Amino acid sequence: MNFRSFLCAALVAASSLTAWAAVPRPEYPRPQFERSEWQNLNGDWTYAFDFGKSGMDRKLYESKGFDGKITVPFCPESELSGVKYTDFIPAMWYHRTIEMPAAWKGKRTMLNFQGVDYFSAIYIDGQLVGRHWGSSSPFGFDITDFISDGKPHDLVVRVEDDVRSGVQPKGKQSALYYSHGCDYTRTTGIWQTVWMEPVDAAGLKNVYIVPDLDNSRFVVKPAYKSLNGQTIEVTVKDGGKVVSRAVKAAVPGQDIAMDIKKAKTWSPENPFLYDIDLVVKDKNGNVVDEVKTYAGMRKVHVEGDRLYLNNQPYFLRLVLDQGFYPTGIWTAPTDADLKKDIELSMEAGFNGARLHQKVFDERFHYWADKLGYLTWAESPSWGGNITRIETARNFLPEWEALVIRDRNHPSIIAWTPFNETWERPVDSEAAMQHDRLIHDVYDLTHNLDYRPVNDASGNYHVITDLWTVHSYEQDPAKFVGYFKLNDDGTYVCNDPRREVKSSGQPFFIDEYGGIKWIDGQQFAHDSWGYGEGPRTLEEFYTRLEGLTDVILAVPYMSGYCYTQLTDVEQEQNGVYNYDRTPKFDMKRINAIFSKNPEGYKNQK
Repeated sequence: MNFRSFLCAALVAASSLTAWAAVPRPEYPRPQFERSEWQNLNGDWTYAFDFGKSGMDRKLYESKGFDGKITVPFCPESELSGVKYTDFIPAMWYHRTIEMPAAWKGKRTMLNFQGVDYFSAIYIDGQLVGRHWGSSSPFGFDITDFISDGKPHDLVVRVEDDVRSGVQPKGKQSALYYSHGCDYTRTTGIWQTVWMEPVDAAGLKNVYIVPDLDNSRFVVKPAYKSLNGQTIEVTVKDGGKVVSRAVKAAVPGQDIAMDIKKAKTWSPENPFLYDIDLVVKDKNGNVVDEVKTYAGMRKVHVEGDRLYLNNQPYFLRLVLDQGFYPTGIWTAPTDADLKKDIELSMEAGFNGARLHQKVFDERFHYWADKLGYLTWAESPSWGGNITRIETARNFLPEWEALVIRDRNHPSIIAWTPFNETWERPVDSEAAMQHDRLIHDVYDLTHNLDYRPVNDASGNYHVITDLWTVHSYEQDPAKFVGYFKLNDDGTYVCNDPRREVKSSGQPFFIDEYGGIKWIDGQQFAHDSWGYGEGPRTLEEFYTRLEGLTDVILAVPYMSGYCYTQLTDVEQEQNGVYNYDRTPKFDMKRINAIFSKNPEGYKNQK
């Protein structure tokens, strides 16, 4: 290559890198089911608000572009979107052009959305491709029949969102104009990555990988888009070394056992991950699909009143993480910010988090897997009154999709579908609807996965594998009394008229603390924390350690969750400020939260 050719090539490469760097959230969004070919559709889109929901009448689905500009995947309420409109948005429309790469010809093109809140309808060149309901579940459509290679097409996304409806989950999004109490800035529309990928008609739909520690094997359960005599080759690797390989015919519902000699376990102390390659070949031996994934060999189960990790009782020192960001709201500005939140939590002495009232980015779970960080995954259930049948209709399919999305992550050790179901009355038809839905969700979750289920964190338990309570008592002397067993040996509960009695499950206080401390400027005039805030830093440390020591001394305690990792807008009771800067001497904070009770001294 002569100098001129080299210079041209270098300029082209530099230009490509600059263009790529300009795409927000450029990383592959689905790290546990990764294909090499894909196209990121984040970046500049156009948009229009539709306050009167008249867009269908005006045929906005035929749009060639709108007047407003927005940066996807950031919601219009956020600073990073370039819009920062924070009033209610009942409906809006997005537009951009897409083009199928010529190299994808002969395969099916999937258009994927990682998260759109709440209802969405997708159009290409004015034709309806499909619809989706749900704030957080990923979805995709085969758009092959709507596009031609080498030709630009108009992609239009219609969105509707109503956090005040009472039938859709909203999590901690405020149903009032202003943020208030423990509700914060809303998220409307596209808030996670949009992307395309080519997939063969005989390729993989998904895969479920179950670690079987007791038998030193992974059980691989592949699902296919269609069957036509293909085979699948599964290869498990330790670094670059192959430790197990199997070739099987593609059969519906077939389990593939991958034996691992001298298996290395995954734990916070040693978060070892095996790489796994999945290769699908047609009946002529041609490769039609290749997917890369990974898995951790670890076991989580309940035995008596203890939660076990790898057949040893494990004490959970969790922190409440709500996953809000000052400039991105529900969306982390960068992948590095997801990793940083975990590192900050570990620096504070926690070994995991209860992921609260939000479905976290798949990339967050990836970093938790890599770093050895335990989590309880939760839905944004607030906002959907679960005594209403329409709420159940909306909740069940989305929760199913979310469990399927995340069930391969070794870092997730429990599911929490609901939180504080205060809407349950004492005794009525509505109470029966509440209990029926919780039963249905509990059964559905166990049909999909093996992890324990915390049915309704805090209240009101109907059927649960973990007994969880919330208390924001600020006086350690009074806090002790909260953990006295009832006369019949059962645990405390909020209201015995509204929930079942405990039956010896592992006991957790999965919300406590919430001590207010403001480091510098208040976020809002109504900033708050639980109880009366301490007057000095020393008083803060004394109260925090006193409350935590009370928990550590409870003989039947299996773990805690402190409220919370960071301040979130007006709720200023975090270990860190909202911008992730420290509020305290982190060595002192770590010394408090890294303590384990007697019998758990060998864990991290």
